[in-house]
Amino acid sequence: MPGTMSQADLIADLKGILNDAQDKFKAADDADFIRHLDVAARDMGRVRRRTRIGTIVLVADQPNYAAPADILFPKYPIWGLQQRNNRKPWQSNYPGRAPTMQLIDGESSEEIYLQPAPSAAAITDLGSEFKYYYFAFHTIGDAAEDTTIKLADRDLLLLRATAQAMTELAHHNVTKPIKMGGQGIGLMPKNGTPSALAKDLMDLFERMAA
Repeated sequence: MPGTMSQADLIADLKGILNDAQDKFKAADDADFIRHLDVAARDMGRVRRRTRIGTIVLVADQPNYAAPADILFPKYPIWGLQQRNNRKPWQSNYPGRAPTMQLIDGESSEEIYLQPAPSAAAITDLGSEFKYYYFAFHTIGDAAEDTTIKLADRDLLLLRATAQAMTELAHHNVTKPIKMGGQGIGLMPKNGTPSALAKDLMDLFERMAA
């Protein structure tokens, strides 16, 4: 479908796909449609991985640290990678395996848990900045350039957002058949009950994402 990756353009096309069903979402300032797109964007992180670099400032023997707000789950550490590549396993100063990384629920937010926690000696040797790769959620920006999903995946994003809208209608016990807009996406089903459409749309999303 035509349009940019800006939030406003995505909302406009989502409304076009939903056709008359858009009238069932009455929240002010397009909040319902923004929610549909945000849910879709988060799920896009599952089928279109987004990798970022995080940094932890280490404290000796401390295992847990605040996680980035956009983290989906950790990938692997970069900390000590250069030393592991440059030194030999039989040398006395070989740093050994990097700590494993887990995403856990902290008291107030998600945390990265390192096992084992780096010691003071390891920090002195490898540095106090623990850099690592992690998979991140996608986000929808007001401006097209602030949306992290590629333009090539625009139809996939809108398909997932439409599925979310139908899922919400099904959860609200809407059983009247819905007719999708005439400018939908490729093989998108054109009519059906919200529950049936939600399933068919998700099945199509999985196929297209693959």
